[in-house]
Amino acid sequence: MMLAPSFDFLPSLGQAVRDAAREAGAMALPFFRAGGQTAARLWFKERSSPVTEADIALDNFLKERLSRLMPEAGWLSEETEDDSARLDRRFVWIVDPIDGTRAFASGHPDWSISIALVADGRPVLGVIHAPTHEQLYEASLGSGASRNGKRLSVSHAAPLDHVRVAGPQPLVDHLGRRIGPIEHLPKVPSLALRLARVADGSIDVGLVSANSHDWDIAAADLILGEAGALLTDFDGVPPVYNQVRPRHGEMVAVASRLHPRAIGAMRA
Repeated sequence: MMLAPSFDFLPSLGQAVRDAAREAGAMALPFFRAGGQTAARLWFKERSSPVTEADIALDNFLKERLSRLMPEAGWLSEETEDDSARLDRRFVWIVDPIDGTRAFASGHPDWSISIALVADGRPVLGVIHAPTHEQLYEASLGSGASRNGKRLSVSHAAPLDHVRVAGPQPLVDHLGRRIGPIEHLPKVPSLALRLARVADGSIDVGLVSANSHDWDIAAADLILGEAGALLTDFDGVPPVYNQVRPRHGEMVAVASRLHPRAIGAMRA
């Protein structure tokens, strides 16, 4: 009989990753201007996607720090050129140094730093730090999820009616037509933070448009799961990470007991 893999190292590693996320946040904050244009240099890459010098500085810092913590792990980040060598590694760091760069650059507070460690295609450690909100979400496999040290649980979520929904307008409208009245919350620019807020109960249903990447969702996926929620596509299939093409289709994040009705509504 094959024994389950041991992840006894996760608690000590989690402390170090938490510290790295907080240091990265402290690096980013001097560039942030609430309600105004960032102090960082700003340019655009493919598909008019913005990037700032803060993104690059945090990416370099986190790659150096996390690679020292676990040298055998591969690396996948939004701001680093992809290296296919990661595909041969059991463990891979998956990082978005600033998730929600448009928000960061324009002075909107909803941006975050997202760090996940993936093993065999699924996250085993996740940290999301929202510096402007002074909130840090974290989870390790089998040990629960927390925000600022307080345990998270969505097991007593409300029924799927009059729910608070955040996500792209077309998907929110579709859900509303299928389940009746909903409260459409403002879209949270950082996808990682949007999903983390499902885990903390401030959002009931988080919807995700097509073409999200591993770095947008991997840490949040574990935090959701450890809090009693699920992130899947509309067929109920959870994402697999560290694939050749690290992109995903439309998805929904919701409390586990509401998941069947939510995906049924989105498929209808």
